[in-house]
Amino acid sequence: MNNYLELERRGAVLEITLNRPKANTIDIPLSQELSRVFSEFRDDSELRVAILTGAGNRFYSAGWDLNAVADGEEYIGEFGEGGFAGFPELKSLNKPVICAVNGMAVGAGFEMLTRADFVVAADHAEFLLPEVGIGIAPDIGTFMLPKLLTRQRAMEALMTRRRFSAQQMANWGLVNQVVPGTELMTAARALAESLLTSAPLSLAAIKETVEETETTTFSDCYRRLRSHPWPAFKAMLESDDAVEGARAFGERRPPRWAHK
Repeated sequence: MNNYLELERRGAVLEITLNRPKANTIDIPLSQELSRVFSEFRDDSELRVAILTGAGNRFYSAGWDLNAVADGEEYIGEFGEGGFAGFPELKSLNKPVICAVNGMAVGAGFEMLTRADFVVAADHAEFLLPEVGIGIAPDIGTFMLPKLLTRQRAMEALMTRRRFSAQQMANWGLVNQVVPGTELMTAARALAESLLTSAPLSLAAIKETVEETETTTFSDCYRRLRSHPWPAFKAMLESDDAVEGARAFGERRPPRWAHK
């Protein structure tokens, strides 16, 4: 285990804390370790939600370690199966990932949030893409922000090096919830617990289908669904839990999910 990661299992929730002084930056070895952690989370049937946060209250993550860059790390490096920070490119990660932003999210520390499923931010958190000032361009951010925001908002974030507040990011739709810093993990854990009440196969089907249909037309989505459903969607439709959910609704009781 990398000395800069702290892992805690809280029932079906895995909490991952970046703890790399002074700014929770990520180099290739740390990113590769995060890939391993998220791969194991994906494949562990007892874990259903992950929360990624940073230690302290100053930095969530300052992104790519520029000292490592100065020492020769490549821009398109071997960051691991899941890409930078372990989860943005990880295949078949059909479980919710919550990012709990405890402080500054800079560069790739900001960009990774665009691939999270939920973002909860402390009210003092700030968001910044400084890459154009150091001679490079954001990659994840350039791919994702124009899909999530208007073109003009995306360009403002990508090109101006402005700092944005947590509330601004919430107003733009990139942050789900802004809370006092002392309540950040309480809010993230409450969100995780609420997700645990939902059928896990349903959550998997939603996440897989969102990924698979991002550039697909509505009519093509239904054509695929009726002829050859995505694996997680098919598993959900054919599951015991699909029957249990309807039965529990009719019997006015909480469902008892069998995860199959």
